[in-house]
Amino acid sequence: MSNPSAQIVQKLWSYCNVLRDDGLSYGDYVEQLTFLLFLKMAHERTQPPWNHKPFIPAGHDWPALLAKDGDALEVQYRKTLDHLGRQPGMLGLIFRKAQNKIQDPAKLRRLVADLIDREQWTTLDADVKGDAYEGLLEKNAQDTKGGAGQYFTPRPLIQAIVEVMRPGPDDTICDPACGTGGFLLAAHDHIVRTHTSMTREQKKRLKVGALHGVELVPGVTRLCAMNLLLHGIGPSADEGQPPIETRDSLAADPGSRYSMVLTNPPFGKKSSVMVLTEEGDEAREALTVMREDFWATTSNKQLNFVQHVKTILAIHGRAAVVVPDNVLFEGGAGETIRRKLLHDCDVHTLLRLPTGIFYAQGVKANVLFFDKKPASEKPWTKKLWVYDLRTNQHFTLKTNPLSRADLDDFVACYKAGELHKRRATCSEKNPTGQWRAYEYAELIARDKCSLDVFWLKDESLEASENLPAPDVIAGEIVEDLRAALEQFETVEADLRARASAGSTSP
Repeated sequence: MSNPSAQIVQKLWSYCNVLRDDGLSYGDYVEQLTFLLFLKMAHERTQPPWNHKPFIPAGHDWPALLAKDGDALEVQYRKTLDHLGRQPGMLGLIFRKAQNKIQDPAKLRRLVADLIDREQWTTLDADVKGDAYEGLLEKNAQDTKGGAGQYFTPRPLIQAIVEVMRPGPDDTICDPACGTGGFLLAAHDHIVRTHTSMTREQKKRLKVGALHGVELVPGVTRLCAMNLLLHGIGPSADEGQPPIETRDSLAADPGSRYSMVLTNPPFGKKSSVMVLTEEGDEAREALTVMREDFWATTSNKQLNFVQHVKTILAIHGRAAVVVPDNVLFEGGAGETIRRKLLHDCDVHTLLRLPTGIFYAQGVKANVLFFDKKPASEKPWTKKLWVYDLRTNQHFTLKTNPLSRADLDDFVACYKAGELHKRRATCSEKNPTGQWRAYEYAELIARDKCSLDVFWLKDESLEASENLPAPDVIAGEIVEDLRAALEQFETVEADLRARASAGSTSP
């Protein structure tokens, strides 16, 4: 983060600690900033040199808020949120069901007059104000140690994925689990940076038509919408519908098709709900997603997201999906999906990610790259190229965080746009090379068609002095236990369901 944005984040974040004494959570604070920053920037755009036509109703804009103090300010803020939440388009999306959670009028006044009003947000470079806001979101993810935080995709990883995917101004790009919009923002910035001579039509399309996001949690949708707006993405009141919507991506085939999908779905393996049994006990019941466009029926959310991405890709569309290890080796529906994916798509690249880069400790994840192809009797996958950034790599969020430079070699090996020029770095002369290919015949011959392939020797298994840090080891143990517990809960739910069905049968 650049110095100006880091200073703004620090300034805004320091005040959050004051508001925490009033019971305001980190997420609530960022949400309130969402509302106030939007009002301030909307007002700035009506002033010179922009002189834009106001689209926030008079009496509910920033000057109306700034003119109040004490209890009158609290009343004005509450009425403003309620009124704007009933507006159409992007405005209604951001303010829908918004509530004032800053109960002390004096503290609200300080946030409005001292912290936000003194900064000219619109005059800041888009990267600075966008970085400032993302910095708050990231800090929130770090401090909450859970919730949405564990799904916060490291920015260096997003940047590397977008760099090898090379989105262009004519692409339609979707993230069906968009969170706060990291992939969409990175794709937008990459296109702007690498296509400096776009036509007016291309620029407008990039602003209002090229990017699409779906998010399950309404509060996160709101944060994503504000994050996009701070980067100048999204329609004004008369330009169309917002690029972000709140719904369950897995519920149905949306009908839309995209040329590129970039996504990191939530890491939870099972879709489930808590139900009451006839005895009054609580039990977790698996939610199995049944869709005609899916290859297999399963309650595994990650496997379902892979199938969903396949569905929403246009023919010859390209995807990069972050998936946990179980997607690569799980049997049953997992094996069916992998075999179909290898046959119907060109699954050409797998990036094995190191542990210690996500806010959920011990997560073992990968990035799967594949292209959707037309129907064919012959399998489309010829070779799966694997880059191992996990074995003998030790990262932590604070002392040794993943940097963009750590992915330079992967980006170079990927040969974006020239996949036929790929060359393995692993050989008999260089057995420690991190990049090699597996033929299609090798993959389908493996037990359960497992794509969990690796060849490097783990040095930590051979020398105790090379063991990862204790917190990394502990995190991996916790993650393994959590996964095992999830599996036991699923088995228990199935047994309860069968027992209940047996007791009610004639």
